[in-house]
Amino acid sequence: MKRILLIAFVVLTASATMAQFPGAPGGGKGNAQSMNMGHVYGKIIDSLGKPIGEASVILLQTKFDTVTKKKKEVLLKGVTTKANGEFSLEELPIFGQLKLKISAVGFQILEQPVVFQMKMDPNAAKPGATPQQQMSAMSSMLNNIDKDLGNITLAADAKQLAGVTVTATTSGLKMDIDKKVFSVDKNIVSAGGTALDVMKNVPSLQVDIDGNVKLRNAAPQLYIDGRPTTLTLDQIPADAIENVEVITNPSAKYDASGGNAGILNIVLKKNKKTGYNGNVMAGVDRRGGVNGGGNFNLRQGKINFSAAAMVNMMRNKTTGTTDRLNFGDTQTHVYQNNLNKTNGGFMFGRLGLDYFVTNRLTLSLAAVKVHGEFKPNETIGITTDSLFKTGATTQSFSERVSVNTREFNATGLQGGFKYNFPKAGEELTGDANYFNGKNEGNSMYTTSYYTGATVSGKQYQQVVSSGGNKFLTIQTDYVKPVTEKTKLEAGLRAQLNRIKNNNETFIKGINADDFSKIPSATNNYSNKDNVYAAYVSVTSAIKDFGYKAGLRAESSNYTGELTNTGETFSNKYPLSLFPSLFLSQKLKNKQEVQLSYTRRVRRPNFFQLIPIVDYTDSLNIRRGNPNLQPEFTNSLEMSYTKTLKGNNTVLGSVYFKQSNNLITSFLDKDINPLTGKEDLIYTFVNANSSYSYGAELTSVNYVKKWWDFTANINVYNSKINTDNIGTSQDALWSWFGKMNNNFKLPKNFTIQLSGDYQSKTNLPVSNGGGQPGPPMMQAQASAQGYIRAFWGVDAAFKKTFLKNNAASITLSVSDIFRTRKQDQYSYSQYFTQNYYRLNNPQMVRLNFSYRFGKMDASLFKRQNMKSQAEGMQGATQGMQ
Repeated sequence: MKRILLIAFVVLTASATMAQFPGAPGGGKGNAQSMNMGHVYGKIIDSLGKPIGEASVILLQTKFDTVTKKKKEVLLKGVTTKANGEFSLEELPIFGQLKLKISAVGFQILEQPVVFQMKMDPNAAKPGATPQQQMSAMSSMLNNIDKDLGNITLAADAKQLAGVTVTATTSGLKMDIDKKVFSVDKNIVSAGGTALDVMKNVPSLQVDIDGNVKLRNAAPQLYIDGRPTTLTLDQIPADAIENVEVITNPSAKYDASGGNAGILNIVLKKNKKTGYNGNVMAGVDRRGGVNGGGNFNLRQGKINFSAAAMVNMMRNKTTGTTDRLNFGDTQTHVYQNNLNKTNGGFMFGRLGLDYFVTNRLTLSLAAVKVHGEFKPNETIGITTDSLFKTGATTQSFSERVSVNTREFNATGLQGGFKYNFPKAGEELTGDANYFNGKNEGNSMYTTSYYTGATVSGKQYQQVVSSGGNKFLTIQTDYVKPVTEKTKLEAGLRAQLNRIKNNNETFIKGINADDFSKIPSATNNYSNKDNVYAAYVSVTSAIKDFGYKAGLRAESSNYTGELTNTGETFSNKYPLSLFPSLFLSQKLKNKQEVQLSYTRRVRRPNFFQLIPIVDYTDSLNIRRGNPNLQPEFTNSLEMSYTKTLKGNNTVLGSVYFKQSNNLITSFLDKDINPLTGKEDLIYTFVNANSSYSYGAELTSVNYVKKWWDFTANINVYNSKINTDNIGTSQDALWSWFGKMNNNFKLPKNFTIQLSGDYQSKTNLPVSNGGGQPGPPMMQAQASAQGYIRAFWGVDAAFKKTFLKNNAASITLSVSDIFRTRKQDQYSYSQYFTQNYYRLNNPQMVRLNFSYRFGKMDASLFKRQNMKSQAEGMQGATQGMQ
């Protein structure tokens, strides 16, 4: 009975299956489409087993052309591979001649036939065949309908790679669910400059005269390759940058203390093409500053090695004035003429190594070395008019000359691993990032006092400083695809910071014989700051609706010590929760709407907390406030993006930010021990709250084949509620606009023309640095005041030449009309001040670049051709 039932099952299954084939009994006319039941799938990889995403996979079918009476190939179906290299083609005809054609940039085209083996095993139809034989034959035939092509390896196309020429135009703006990505590697205005020059041409960003970057009128946190850094933008060469990611509303995956303006992530270039390639560059500017460097990359077998070195010798010049009226029993009017010249430079080096242990496990190690020496010299002419209570007036003139030397050395090490599980998209990563920096400085301030045209006396002030910082960040992240559209992410992070700084002040008064140390103006301190965090987030989609919900938990503590007095300070912040939510809806005609909410924190740093007065600069005295509390910010943003014909893109956003306990600088009065007189002291307070809201529009346009431009405009309103400290700041509507044009001309000429405009706007809130700067030279980042409107225009010309346009010369001019000024007005109950600075106007740079590389890995193998072929075959098999 069991055998009879088994035979019956086989017959019924065969009948049901064969009824779907053309010509099968009962198939009839209505089954013309029922033969399309084949399924082909596989994975595209390179010679090292790494997946190739965005590869084109098309299936061609041979048909008879009734017109030409000949056979021809017609397109049946086509897809592009996922990021993990996988593809799938369904509902395919199981009979007929089919051909698979695969192509990808930088690889040779691969073609292979696709055949569905639908024949029954002849032995299964013979008399006496057992039911097991019949079932096995049927199962084998049915399995052939579902065809796994396995891992398909594409060979590198040496001819294509040698040219390294990309002719297709890709959008300079890419939207992700939680960030905007701007491609800047082709920005020629910033060639030979630093990251500051790059930021000037990124939509949404503003760069002021002192090199401070603002995003929506606040300072973002700086990341490099997805990790926080203590490097400044002027220490990163422009030619090392590939992309800039603007994350206005960071998700739970990121550090919650990223400031109230989000994160600015700089992605450095890291070439991974097989073989060797690189480039060299050199340049000079109109003030005699020079730059040069190069990078090299070698990928062979399981090793990818990269190296880069840059040198930038700068010659900066800044001019300006400060007009200040101090209130009090004796009113004083101080007018300063400033001339600042800085000579110096830095060297930047990077080594990177990736080891592909298997096709699923990669180990990475990178090292960064930075060395810099700067000599900022400044001359300030100071005219002081005093009005006494008695009605008497006096006028005095002095000249202050400062000669400074500063040196820093920094070393960074980053190690990590990435493991891809067999399930596509599942991965585990671990990173350890260590940074160690040391700095030394020596400043001599000479103040000459005049009686008429004669020097009546001189006073000398010397500040000797040294210090260092050590940062260690350990982080692990895990990504788990739950379903095809649902992804789970989780991670742990610990950030351990150590800072030491020593400042000693010496004074040589008028008619004094020698320098004497001023204990009250000397401070040596060290501090430890630790932050621990964990997060979890879920990303999923329902048809065209996507969402990402996350929750982050953080706790922190710090301890500090004034090493010259033995005083200690400490504080612990309890566990805080930071939710985030991102919603995305894709609409018809390449449209998308996004909505996001996040909560973030800004903790006071050690410089803002230590309750000592820093007199290292008598014109810029600072004091910390140990009673400062963390500042919490809630952010809400909605964005709309539309991709138009010709790859044109429009992005619109509206946003709202609200902060409690806003940390901002504030002016107070205290006795200056150097003079014995009452002086203004910069300190820090928690304002009641603040808010800002606005709308931003970015448009990336490809008007003609020879002309494209990116335009950005941001209209915003902001207000700081400072009623708790007895001051007020009026809300102010402002706007910022920027446009960047690119023109491709005949004979391989390119022109780039960009401009920006900033209307009158409130002074930005303090960026939290709290460290002293040049006397009267820094923006008064307090709760009171505004910046007057300014604008600027930049231009660059580029010519490429030699074979494959491997060489190029770029001539750029920044601030053509000398209008990118810093002109601000600030006030308090103690003073009113007008502050004006102009930095390096009409800067002209000339740069040369040459790239090289032959994607022929055999040049680096000291083996014969036979062993090369065997080795490549073995490596390919080992990676599969």
